[in-house]
Amino acid sequence: MKKRKLIIPIGIVVGIANGLFGAGGGTLLVPALEKFIKLETHKSHATALSVMLPLSIISAFIYIWGIDVDWKTVALVSSGGVVGGVIGAKWLKKIEAAWLNILFGAFLAIGATRMLFS
Repeated sequence: MKKRKLIIPIGIVVGIANGLFGAGGGTLLVPALEKFIKLETHKSHATALSVMLPLSIISAFIYIWGIDVDWKTVALVSSGGVVGGVIGAKWLKKIEAAWLNILFGAFLAIGATRMLFS
């Protein structure tokens, strides 16, 4: 029961990150679900993906009202994102948890390195 009390505070932190950075809440949510809520790796990734949809929609509406959005880019990236999302969701079921953590960590490290040195 104690771990369930952490769900809303975790959601608040993830929502702030998603709203502030335009995305990225999942990078916090996956490890939080594994460490604090004790969900297994695959379930953590699938849950995080499901949580990010409503957060992203809400953030997008707020951005649309205050920042000029490049709709052509939105359409093109979304098209590729849908295809990639289907492929990634199918792969998620087939990748062992240890490899999933390694891949996730590698993507985070590559992204962080690029952000720090760009």
